[in-house]
Amino acid sequence: MVQSKRSWIACIACGLGLMSLLGVLAFHFPALLTSQQFRAVYTEHFARTLLLTGLVAAFGLGTFAVLTGRDRKIALTGVLSAGLAVLLGGATVRFGPIAQTPFSLGLDWFLISLVISAIVFIPIERMMAVRPMSPLRPEWRTDMGYFFMSHMLIQFIFITVTASTATVAAFAAFPAVKAFLQGLPVWVQFLMCVFFADLFQAGLHRAYHKLGFLWRFHAVHHSSRHMDWLAGSRVHLVEIVLTRCAVLLPLVVLGFSAEAVNAYVVLAGVQAVVAHANLKLDFGWLEYVVCCPRYHHWHHARDEAYVDANYAIHLPLIDMLMGTFRRPPAGTWPEEYGVMELESVPSGFVAQHAMPFGKQQTFERYVGGEA
Repeated sequence: MVQSKRSWIACIACGLGLMSLLGVLAFHFPALLTSQQFRAVYTEHFARTLLLTGLVAAFGLGTFAVLTGRDRKIALTGVLSAGLAVLLGGATVRFGPIAQTPFSLGLDWFLISLVISAIVFIPIERMMAVRPMSPLRPEWRTDMGYFFMSHMLIQFIFITVTASTATVAAFAAFPAVKAFLQGLPVWVQFLMCVFFADLFQAGLHRAYHKLGFLWRFHAVHHSSRHMDWLAGSRVHLVEIVLTRCAVLLPLVVLGFSAEAVNAYVVLAGVQAVVAHANLKLDFGWLEYVVCCPRYHHWHHARDEAYVDANYAIHLPLIDMLMGTFRRPPAGTWPEEYGVMELESVPSGFVAQHAMPFGKQQTFERYVGGEA
């Protein structure tokens, strides 16, 4: 038990040290490494406070781990990273007005999201786990790679999705419908956004399972053998763009207000993490109303009975309308997760991204035959 605790201290110190170094780089090159859209969400004071806290914690925890003689290399990596961050200016780096650039990376979005998600979900999953599992479980590096990619490329994804949906919306605008919808209370618009977005998302989700050329991309998401808050990040870049277009398209075409759409985007981000989380919670009758973790876990099960079921991410009602609703017996959780034919999806971030473009394979998880 002592070994485990000290090992954890070293790993946390290493992670904080590396993130602090990345944070300092973001302060040095804000136009290139931070997202213009996300910069409007937080303050400079918040970012500096978060960076300073990370530096202090990395030094403190790393030094403790080194002195106690456990995982010294890992702990020392964190201390040296934090030291380099301080030499580069630490939390005192100053910058002037941030220049406008045609494209930038979302390093700030990655760092802040990772810190907040880890602080919230790691303790909760340790207390209420479906099955006890270390956050550093097998393939965590692969999923961290996906988490890194989706956050760092946030502007690329945003521009691609916005351009695609705006182009379609320009040819399919309904001014009367838009005026009617925006005349409704924002909370009513929000509920309607949830319904229409989930309807389109679930339709595309089922197509991912039914059409071989789409399943080749979606199989990457289903290849995870371990379900936790990080597992939901394992999504091929092509699927990220396609799904976000499918979700936002009806909202843009129908003309919901920006407040309602933004509220939905926040819900979608939170629920996507919660649905995959390692949380052993039974919501009883509420599972007929809202998609809870157990509902989506069974969609990821290596179980033939659930291959063509539970496609919705928000509302079980959508699956009821599609005829794909399947509520598992109360209190039961899948024995295994992953694609039915495990060898059909390779291991590793790069190999998985290349896999859909390689030679054709047969995927048993795909409902219909060859991919």
